[in-house]
Amino acid sequence: MPNSLKFGTSGLRGLAAELIGEESRRYAAAFVAYLRQHGSVAQMLVGRDLRESSPAISSSVISALDGLDVEAIDCGEVPTPALALEALRRKLPAIMVTGSHIPADRNGLKFYVAAGEIGKADEAGILAALGPAPAGSEQGTSDPEVLRRYVARYRSVLPFHALKGWRIGVWEHSSVMRDLLIDVLDGYGAEIVGLNRSDVFIPVDTEAVSADTATELAGWVHAHQLDALVSTDGDADRPLLVDDLGALVRGDIIGILTAKFLHADSVVTPVTSNSSIEGTGFFSHVVRTKVGSPFVIAGMAAAQGRVVGFEANGGVLLGSDVPLHLGTQTLSALPTRDALLPILSVLGAARAAGQKLSELVGTLPPRIARSDRLEHVPQERSALLLERLKTDAAAFFAPQGKIAAVSDIDGLRFELAGGDVIHYRPSGNAPELRCYTEASTAERADELLAWGLKAAAAVVRSRF
Repeated sequence: MPNSLKFGTSGLRGLAAELIGEESRRYAAAFVAYLRQHGSVAQMLVGRDLRESSPAISSSVISALDGLDVEAIDCGEVPTPALALEALRRKLPAIMVTGSHIPADRNGLKFYVAAGEIGKADEAGILAALGPAPAGSEQGTSDPEVLRRYVARYRSVLPFHALKGWRIGVWEHSSVMRDLLIDVLDGYGAEIVGLNRSDVFIPVDTEAVSADTATELAGWVHAHQLDALVSTDGDADRPLLVDDLGALVRGDIIGILTAKFLHADSVVTPVTSNSSIEGTGFFSHVVRTKVGSPFVIAGMAAAQGRVVGFEANGGVLLGSDVPLHLGTQTLSALPTRDALLPILSVLGAARAAGQKLSELVGTLPPRIARSDRLEHVPQERSALLLERLKTDAAAFFAPQGKIAAVSDIDGLRFELAGGDVIHYRPSGNAPELRCYTEASTAERADELLAWGLKAAAAVVRSRF
């Protein structure tokens, strides 16, 4: 029977009610079957986020593994990058139960082979191996040290007490990293203000923060006199950062500043990231990809020198080992999105430069990007818009200007004669259409975004 489950830009996603039980056992079994085509599988790590449905889905996964004589190592509630780090350390496959930033009634599975996050070819192999759902015991072997080892990785990224004197707010909501984030920032000497912890899952999309949420975050910055406010999405592979003036720092700006802080030679990032990356002159090579960590990972594998990847949501991937500031330690490669490294890197960069966070952001070229989405847009309706743009884009964009260049790396990206950009891309894991804009001023970027969403809605929500 057809259901909502499908692979997108970041693993398998769908309605939680459809994933609990048989379907999660089927996909876990298919992953094992696929891995056994290439060798034996004796153990597998399993982690989860704080969604209400995640414990039940995790139990289903563990049950399937037990039925296939695979020892499940239950890592409990952990950030996705922490589970990925542990999988690399042990050279074991892993399954993370998370829906990341999507609504609470949905959930998903992220799969890791021993070498890291799976690619598109692996997704096809898992789908080809789908079969009946095995059953077994729902008890696995627990490992409470996974979080400790992940935290230890970041204890020396910054100098001792590098954040002393700064007052940093942590929007706790339902992020699986909320306690860990407070612990790490406190360890660097920051004064921490915890904000709005929630026992109910709150979907936080760092790439599409609503105007109401942005206003609330800015209010907290001013009310508590914060030097910065930080948070993550649900599974902590996407950072959220607000500066001392209450302004959101876009994810691609976080990525640029992180890559500079880490002295990257090569940067790999999707086409949706801010075009000021090339204009900074910070990096020897900039590689553009489709949206999604599998594409960034593939691009990093072919990149040269010290390699840092990031997505427009701010999640940073390390494609190579990176020496730390003291020169006596090295941060090992972690080719999956991570929220903690960019948060520490940007805060550390501001402190090292003796600048406020807003001043550090202001050092970048004045290229302003915005993004938002139309929700509840089926793939076929998004396809209708893209088809129209392929045949009649000049007329569609006539109210904004003439088209100077078009890119179809992922969706359709239009650069207008004056340098403005409007980019449409269907989401790979949800019924959404995303719109990205760029301009030389914030006012123009906002104007383009409002127009772009309205113009797209007139097509995708029409009856004809």
